[in-house]
Amino acid sequence: MALAIFDLDNTLIAGDSDYSWGVFLVEKQLVDAETYRIANERFYQDYKNGTLDIRAYLEFSLAPLTRFTQNELRELHAEFMQQHVEPLMLNKAEALLRQHREQGDHLLIITATNGFITRPIAKRLGVADILATDPEVIDGRHTGKFVGTPCFQSGKITNLQEWLKHTNHSLKGAYFYSDSINDLPLLELVDKPVAVDPDERLTAIANERNWNIISLRD
Repeated sequence: MALAIFDLDNTLIAGDSDYSWGVFLVEKQLVDAETYRIANERFYQDYKNGTLDIRAYLEFSLAPLTRFTQNELRELHAEFMQQHVEPLMLNKAEALLRQHREQGDHLLIITATNGFITRPIAKRLGVADILATDPEVIDGRHTGKFVGTPCFQSGKITNLQEWLKHTNHSLKGAYFYSDSINDLPLLELVDKPVAVDPDERLTAIANERNWNIISLRD
């Protein structure tokens, strides 16, 4: 059994769930629409450029969660899933997950996007194990802070290594699928890196190193 590790946004789904959650909040008028929209666009561009200040972004993106109860957040997320996430689902991505299951591989999603947004998406994809940047919740309320190391860039390795300590898995023969230059540290670590609909810089590196390049877009 090998680990089959997957990035989520723009890899297993045809878009960015973190960015889409911001769009959803603006559409629902749950935030100051214009201010939030501008900041959401700027942070997303920073992410694509590989220059994102993850702590500043988390401070921005987790703040709205503090305004709602857990029940309210569950209801909002269910609406978000239906309106924004389902249209991003990819038949080829689900087929790839199914292929690895049939091979006996162990599936793991690893994502910088916070766990409030991504854990229900992983469940929808049938992937039980997910490493994400987790929001802090105290006495049933989100605090606007996060716990542990942000699961971003080299932080993905930190979180993965901690997970490996507590499981029977290893990185021997492991796959990692990602679209983003931000995931270069983990792609370099695994035995079988795969660039999925990669951004321009990751495409260049994958070609230079003879990494497999695939597309999951229909």
